[in-house]
Parts: sequence; structure tokens; C-alpha cells
Amino acid sequence: MSHRNKQDLLKQIEKLRKQMNDLAKEKPLTDPEIIKISQHLDLLLNDYEYLKNKGF
Repeated sequence: MSHRNKQDLLKQIEKLRKQMNDLAKEKPLTDPEIIKISQHLDLLLNDYEYLKNKGF
């Protein structure tokens, strides 16, 4: 895991959420591009939870 701080992760998470929501207005949720963003978002959320639980 890279050494990102929580604020940077939150910014990236919000950016990806917006991107995914915008795409979902145009494409089905099963579209490969939406799935790819969703998977990336999952990884960032896991990183954030890890940092939060470790007290960073």
C-alpha cells in the first residue's frame, strides 16, 4: 500500500464516485468501464479503512 494520507484518499474517492455516478447515467451498471471504476474505488475505500483503523 502506498503512503497516502486520508485526505488525499478522500479526494480520490469522491472523484471516482462522481465519475462512476456520471457514467451510470449513460451506461448500464454492468458496463466494463463502470466495473473498472468500481473496483478501483473498492481498493481506495479499503486503503482508507486501513489507515483509519490504524490511526493514521
